[in-house]
Amino acid sequence: MKLAEIKQILKEKETIEFELPDGSLVPSHFHVTEIGSVEKKFIDCGGTFREENKASFQLWEANDYDHRLHPEKLISIIELSEKILKLDGNSEIEVEYQESTIGKYDLEFNGERFLLVNKFTTCLAQDQCGIPAESSEKRKKSLKNLPPVETNSCEPGSGCC
Repeated sequence: MKLAEIKQILKEKETIEFELPDGSLVPSHFHVTEIGSVEKKFIDCGGTFREENKASFQLWEANDYDHRLHPEKLISIIELSEKILKLDGNSEIEVEYQESTIGKYDLEFNGERFLLVNKFTTCLAQDQCGIPAESSEKRKKSLKNLPPVETNSCEPGSGCC
């Protein structure tokens, strides 16, 4: 999700809810402790230089059960971040949230609440690493085409087991 998209959604919402990948909700007394500009420059395993620029939202919860972040307040924080950090509306959002460690998530919206979506690693240079395209997809095997396995198994009720 991009900054421009979240701002548009927030304009139409009365409350903000974030759902974790397991279906549980981030407690409603969460804070957005920071919005940052994250620049990543790297070389992939094929030797290609790459750059990523994202807007980072950090969600945090404390024992402040009376705190509720309202949509208009989050919009104002986003707009201040855009101004000071030079973020633009096309910046992709990455969300950090503390569980057993700091988790990083992509952000989606399901029409009701924001979804924290698991991120996955991948090889960006599979063609140069010699990784076959089908290895990045789950392989399906038909069990009916497997050769018969010869075993010395017991028949049920034979007393050999």
